[in-house]
Amino acid sequence: MATQQIPVVVLAGFLGSGKTTLLNHLLGTGDGTRIGAIVNDFGSIEIDAMTVAGQVDSMVSLGNGCLCCAVDTSELDTYLERLARPAARIDVIVIEASGLAEPQELIRMILASDNDRIVYGGLIEVVDAAEFDDTRARHPELDRHVGIADIVVLNKADRIGDAERQALIGTLADLAPGRPVICTAYGRVDPELFFDRGPGEGHDAAVRQLSFEDLLREAAAHEDAAAHHCDGHCDHPDHAHHEGHLHAAYQSVEFTSAEPMHPRRLMDFLDSRPAGLYRIKGFVHFDVPENRQKFTLHAVGDFLRFYPEPWPKGEERCTQLVMIGSGIDAPALRKELENCRESTPPEAAAHSMWGVLRYVDGREEDW
Repeated sequence: MATQQIPVVVLAGFLGSGKTTLLNHLLGTGDGTRIGAIVNDFGSIEIDAMTVAGQVDSMVSLGNGCLCCAVDTSELDTYLERLARPAARIDVIVIEASGLAEPQELIRMILASDNDRIVYGGLIEVVDAAEFDDTRARHPELDRHVGIADIVVLNKADRIGDAERQALIGTLADLAPGRPVICTAYGRVDPELFFDRGPGEGHDAAVRQLSFEDLLREAAAHEDAAAHHCDGHCDHPDHAHHEGHLHAAYQSVEFTSAEPMHPRRLMDFLDSRPAGLYRIKGFVHFDVPENRQKFTLHAVGDFLRFYPEPWPKGEERCTQLVMIGSGIDAPALRKELENCRESTPPEAAAHSMWGVLRYVDGREEDW
């Protein structure tokens, strides 16, 4: 059985955007999730590290400069190795980048890591809604940072008016086409938008694979929650303090198929994922000669990996996926995936497996 990889999430944003507040929110609402954090302060006094200390399950704090400048890939691997060791039982690793760090370099380091127990979990770019124009003037590179983000968190959105907020959402959507823009106050974003909940007692967090029943329960809970969330410009005076749900609602959409999937058609879907679709996870069944394994799928933003392994004895061979995003069209997604089902003899589909297999060992260029 393949080892469950630990996602490494990069939390970036310029000074004062609210990264530490968001990290503390994730730590306080993880519901059993064991979070390992690399807190990368700029400067020798590690205020952020002291803020999160005591809440995080395992932490590596780096002072005296930016992580991307202060360490090379092998040194970052040392820190990741400490957090990803099985004995630590960590579910997710969050790197809180310095406000002056270059997020693309951090991503390159993660992708270059030789540690097979970790996997890239996405770049979250935190933007200060109230200070956006000033920050953009001081740091023109903000546009580039937003442009490479997998998800944009518009924090402190309660401090600006509805019209200004909608205009800013439009600007961010232009800078990061197709990426979800989540409005929030005080960094209060549901952790499950970024990573899965912890396994709870009695399970090995380092190797546990979520069952599809877990995924379906998560999807049902999120769809129910989405029906009660505001759309990002609610006028209720207590809106900003109502469990932090100033942000636009997001959904989890499930798809199942007893019929095998056609590899080329599925890759066409994955290569042209619709706007707002942030994460895809689950299992895929290809009834193709020499490729009838169970293909675990992990996608976040543009990052994509397949992990083939033998089907457990007695387990039904089928495709089971959960898609998570903001502003997504659930019926349209299901329809697109239904059109990816196999309708030709397995032998005829065999030649199209190369599109899947190139994402098995990371040979494609991520950046």
